[in-house]
Amino acid sequence: MTGDAGGPGVLMTWDPNHLPRAFRHEKGSARASAAALEISRRAVEDQLKICGHKRDADVFELFLSQKELTEVIDLSRFKKLKYLWLHHNKLHGITFLTRNCCLTELYLNNNAIFEIEGLRYLPSLHILQLHHNELTNIDAAVKELKGMLNLKTLSLYQNPLCQYNLYRLYIIYHLPAVELLDRNQVTEKERRSMITIFNHKKAHIVQSIAFQGKVDASWDPRSPFKQNPAQRVPSDFAFANNVDKTVLEDPEDAVFVRSMKRSAMAFTSLN
Repeated sequence: MTGDAGGPGVLMTWDPNHLPRAFRHEKGSARASAAALEISRRAVEDQLKICGHKRDADVFELFLSQKELTEVIDLSRFKKLKYLWLHHNKLHGITFLTRNCCLTELYLNNNAIFEIEGLRYLPSLHILQLHHNELTNIDAAVKELKGMLNLKTLSLYQNPLCQYNLYRLYIIYHLPAVELLDRNQVTEKERRSMITIFNHKKAHIVQSIAFQGKVDASWDPRSPFKQNPAQRVPSDFAFANNVDKTVLEDPEDAVFVRSMKRSAMAFTSLN
């Protein structure tokens, strides 16, 4: 096209750099996503050839670890898929797992996953490895995993959410079916402690009413437990042998310590 603002003599050329920046970014992201999905598709097809599978119904396992994957194609075509290895990639999410209801073992460790939306569609999941990722929201993680009644083995260590106060007991409380958490067996002592701590929350509410709101009744797993410096009473002060000589400045902490030391039977009768 020629012309100077519509006049003759000047050649008008189309320059893609003159497009709006947001449009160019969206177009570039779409190309990158398409390329990532193509890499994933090839990885899946390579595995099918290696295993000699000719029908999707014959696929029970897929080994797709260490493939530099950033995205994965929809795997719903593999209706009988039970074992899936995707560890040591560069994944950010798991939206590709929506109809694999037979999946029992899923290895997603050592990725860059920051959300696990979609796991609730996997009711048969028995083992879930999610350590070494970027999960930060413990409430969102628990909400997604709560309905998975068959989940027995779970690993979440080396995620930012593990820094939350009482993280382990919080997970045990909300996911009682889990027996192995972060490579450590869930013990009966932990289950008793978990019950005590969450009943302690109820005790705080009662105290708050009794003391007209002077006691903080809130409890948040992400807030650090208050640790005021303890004072020691004089050495000549008489105590029974079974009483701790540490005096806590905060009465709430004292109540917490006493509740932790009660036996399960005593605590039940108190309730």
